[in-house]
Amino acid sequence: MSGTAAIERTTAPEAVGDPGWALSQVKDAREKSIAIIGAGASGICLAKYLLEAGLDVTVFEVGTKIGGMWVYENDSGRSSAYKTLHINTAKNLTNYSDFKFGEGVQRFPSHWDMHEYLHAYADRFGVKERIRFRSEVTRVEPLFVPGREEPRWEVETVDGRTWVFDAVCVATGHLTRPLHVPEFRNGFGGEYMHSHTYRTPEPFQGKRVCIVGVGNSAVDIASDMCVITGRCVMVARSGVMIAPKLIFGFPVTDISMKLYRPWIPDKPRRKIIEFMVRLVHGNMEDYGFKPLTRRAHPTTSATIMQDVAYNRVIVKQGIEEIDGRTIRFVDGSSEEFDVLLACTGYLIDLPFLSADLVPIVDNNVELYKRIIPVDWPGLFLIGMVMSTTALNWNYEEQSRWIREFILGNAVLPTRDEMSRDIEKKKAFISEYYKESPRHHIEEEHMYYFMELRKSLRQARRRRFRQRVRGWFGGGSARLAGGRAAGAEAGAE
Repeated sequence: MSGTAAIERTTAPEAVGDPGWALSQVKDAREKSIAIIGAGASGICLAKYLLEAGLDVTVFEVGTKIGGMWVYENDSGRSSAYKTLHINTAKNLTNYSDFKFGEGVQRFPSHWDMHEYLHAYADRFGVKERIRFRSEVTRVEPLFVPGREEPRWEVETVDGRTWVFDAVCVATGHLTRPLHVPEFRNGFGGEYMHSHTYRTPEPFQGKRVCIVGVGNSAVDIASDMCVITGRCVMVARSGVMIAPKLIFGFPVTDISMKLYRPWIPDKPRRKIIEFMVRLVHGNMEDYGFKPLTRRAHPTTSATIMQDVAYNRVIVKQGIEEIDGRTIRFVDGSSEEFDVLLACTGYLIDLPFLSADLVPIVDNNVELYKRIIPVDWPGLFLIGMVMSTTALNWNYEEQSRWIREFILGNAVLPTRDEMSRDIEKKKAFISEYYKESPRHHIEEEHMYYFMELRKSLRQARRRRFRQRVRGWFGGGSARLAGGRAAGAEAGAE
């Protein structure tokens, strides 16, 4: 890490004309400094992998806590955790591969369990001492010409201080800026709030509450408050399949993950999972929900189906009109409500990056393998994904992938190849998933992990071919290849 007064602009031995070149052509990988923005689950995971490789890592955290969204009432102001929040996957799936939850931790960890676990993880792997707390990043800018100079990035914090790094990794997540529907926010005459600010049910005692949404937050909050409200209606505007947390005494995720094997075809796997859900919950339509006709992000709940069955929560399939406090539903009925609680998701928010660097279009960032902007080597986004398994698994896969490019052990494909890969991904999402902002970053973990591993093998082969050309083509390229080879020896 160096101050702006000592910026060094290192030029590549020759212009390569494309940002998809090795990130360690000139500078020894062991001399690199890396900035990570965010000390949540993804940020500390990446920091751990980079520190193990011998890199100089600085983590910038806006608040004073480790754990990001899993810190209840986080002073960062970014957490959406409510008091009764638990992780959706069982702890044996949720933990990182080399750091298990304690024996005494409940089967589905709470946000308190997660906070304690992530803090212990950061302590165990030496990440905590690399974190600069109360250091909100306000600006990230490139100080290089892609394809001609080694990546150099300037990072500025809210206090006006600046640093220069060889790579910047963004780990701020995508569940911070609420997505408000104007019709709800501006049209409802009673109290409007987004699930991002919900914490406990007590303020809603005796009130008539309409919850809009049928994702994991919506079903959790509906179950949380339905026993204390005067009336609780949940508006499920799209089809859904709500999975139970347990089946035959086992976590459903333990069973479903066993079905994610490359040799099990996709269609039979989905049919088996659907059968398990029906075995426990029956037909979704019998509870008033629309059928699920296209793929969607998984929704799970241990209690919502019982709440619906006992009429503690009333299901409606859509809103036709809002007039003051009166909401008219698509079935022709209408009711007055005191509160409209919108569980309408989140917008991707990267305020410290200009739209020229990472454009956000239709709540989607176009990243190669969900990680790299095609025009800007040395800039990585981790955790910009919605997955069918525990997010910590995703963070580890992405961290191992990122590490190899930072060390110079792998070379990106050309810009055109990366762009084609992004378009192919977008076409897949459009064909198979229902239209929703959150599905733009949806990934089925098994296929995504296979993609990452395959692309990394290809990238390593590119690096090998580059080294061979360097051995027979000249001194400067040979030197760069030797340095990267030295770094490779320290990686997994």
